[in-house]
Amino acid sequence: MKHQRGIALSGLLFWGIILVLVSVLAMKVAPTYIEYYKILKDAKATVSKIGADATVADVRRTFDKFAEIDMLEFQSSQLEVSKDSGKVVIEFAYEKRIPLFWNVSLLIDYKGSTAG
Repeated sequence: MKHQRGIALSGLLFWGIILVLVSVLAMKVAPTYIEYYKILKDAKATVSKIGADATVADVRRTFDKFAEIDMLEFQSSQLEVSKDSGKVVIEFAYEKRIPLFWNVSLLIDYKGSTAG
């Protein structure tokens, strides 16, 4: 007796819907994830460009130049600038709310630091 092998139409529809939902979620989350890495990259570039004797205003001004090039909506006023053993450290934290459907949204907390 031969046995049929394969997938039923209901299984195909179920997994197709799951694949579409995961793909839509990934397409909505990916831009915020990319934005986070751009902010982190710009913060690290700022630290490498400025000297150890730079003021907070110098750090913010330099970061704003990098953020303008990358077309970021993130403002330098959201940065926490400090010095750790003579080295400038930039830290930031923010929330990103991503609307999914109806009244359901995804909230992601992003945190970054140039300390290591």
